[in-house]
Amino acid sequence: MRVLLVEDEAPLAGYIAAGLRKHGFAVDTAGDGRTALDKAELTPYDVVVLDRDLPVLHGDAVCRRLAERGTARILMLTAADAVEDRVDGLTLGADDYLGKPFAFSELVARVRALSRRHGPARPPILRAADVTLDPARRTVERGGR
Repeated sequence: MRVLLVEDEAPLAGYIAAGLRKHGFAVDTAGDGRTALDKAELTPYDVVVLDRDLPVLHGDAVCRRLAERGTARILMLTAADAVEDRVDGLTLGADDYLGKPFAFSELVARVRALSRRHGPARPPILRAADVTLDPARRTVERGGR
């Protein structure tokens, strides 16, 4: 399973990444929201572990964009852990939410659970003029036929 860890506190990011690697995950890290989106465009991740309060581009904006793409499950891992924060994060498109401080074993269990639910990404439906190509269904329509 491939994981992108987005955390701006370098010591914490190092600790989490090392721990996830010990549990068999391939982990890339990003220290800010812009870098996270750039990496997510280049590499297909099964799970993105995302902090909310990030430099350059806020974690909420990153979550929204990743959720629109629908290519990875998102676990928000953040100090903002009030009920309203959790509801906001899930509303933005996160699949799960874990507040800091956290038990590492719970983080691993949640990442595993999310990675099990993640199936292969559905290829996009392509449209040009009145032609529609659906690669997943292997169909082509022109003018609705």
